[in-house]
Amino acid sequence: MATFEITIDDNKIQDLLQSDQGLSALLGPILNQVLDAEMTEHLHAAPHEQTDRRQGYRNGSYTRQLTTRVGTLDLEVPRDREGTFQTSLFDRYQRSEKALVLALMQMVVQGVSTRRVKKITTELCGREFTRSTVSRLCEGLDEQVHAWAQRPLDGQPYPFVLFDAMQVKVRRQGAVRATTVMLGVGIGADGQRELLGLHLAYGETEGGWHRFIERLKARGLSGVHVATSDAHEGLRQALHTAFPGLIWQRCQAHFRRNVIDQTPSPLRDRMHDRLDAILTASAPAPAREALEATMDALDGEAETALRVLEDGFDDATAVLALPPKYRRRLRTTNMVERLIEEIRRRERVVRIFPTMEAARRLIGARCAEQHEEWSTGRRYLTMDAFFEWERAQANPNRAATALPQAA
Repeated sequence: MATFEITIDDNKIQDLLQSDQGLSALLGPILNQVLDAEMTEHLHAAPHEQTDRRQGYRNGSYTRQLTTRVGTLDLEVPRDREGTFQTSLFDRYQRSEKALVLALMQMVVQGVSTRRVKKITTELCGREFTRSTVSRLCEGLDEQVHAWAQRPLDGQPYPFVLFDAMQVKVRRQGAVRATTVMLGVGIGADGQRELLGLHLAYGETEGGWHRFIERLKARGLSGVHVATSDAHEGLRQALHTAFPGLIWQRCQAHFRRNVIDQTPSPLRDRMHDRLDAILTASAPAPAREALEATMDALDGEAETALRVLEDGFDDATAVLALPPKYRRRLRTTNMVERLIEEIRRRERVVRIFPTMEAARRLIGARCAEQHEEWSTGRRYLTMDAFFEWERAQANPNRAATALPQAA
């Protein structure tokens, strides 16, 4: 991805910020410079630059409007003579914006809105939308979300997967009802993160998780060795049914909260220290020793917490079977939790989705955007050590020389 240098005179910035146009007048010149820089990158030459690397010539520009939270901008989009230049600025900038606006607009169109929601819609887009405009925008966005949600997953195995869920409010069956959004993340054999998909269900049940995971498998999800999730029994059973023999890692962040919640308040600092020693141990044996030391030290003082700790110990430390370099990023579902927080920021504005389709559209657009960032960004993990570990597991005679030493 290119790095663009934006230049705007300081006095110009001050004038713009003090004017009635404010940020919209400031944002326009910035985006115009981005468009011009994209054309320079496309042609491998700046305007009037003489270079052997040039791959075409400019051919004027055309005006294109971009609706943003700070108003509608008139931008000058450059053309090239061959007509091959395309900018991703508009789609990337507006994808989540459109989803949020559409969810709000549907409330207005379908008669479930309030005066406040209509005011927010007008502020976000700078104008009111007709039914035909809403319909046209919905169709375009639905196609994008559908293409992401149904893309094949059979290009590579996904050794590591993480699952989590969130609750949103949707108007259905004549009332506002809690609805579960299930999310799945995978780390492929190439080490890149991908958002595998999402599934909306009436509740977080084993049946709902089973349907979601089976749909992922039907799209090509395979090669799963390690799955990280919270301790929801339905999800756990669905994972073991779909991927027999996988390593199930119980999210250590959830597990820690479960233990601390059952620990008497005066002992919680001590329990945190004890959990640090257990969960960050270098290998299964030291983790077991730390567990036994904790059981002895707190015996008779925190019986319920110790029972929760002992019952969940094996699942919470399952990741210790892997080479050390993979443990930190697979020990929790924090990666998915951060995505959920990003979705929450947009969902709080909507509060109640008018339909399941509106919820799927907004959340799906945010997921598609995050998937694009992850899959085209820096590699998340290098997988060489994992595949060496996998070969060592298949051939125990090589294990002594193949497995990396614990950190």
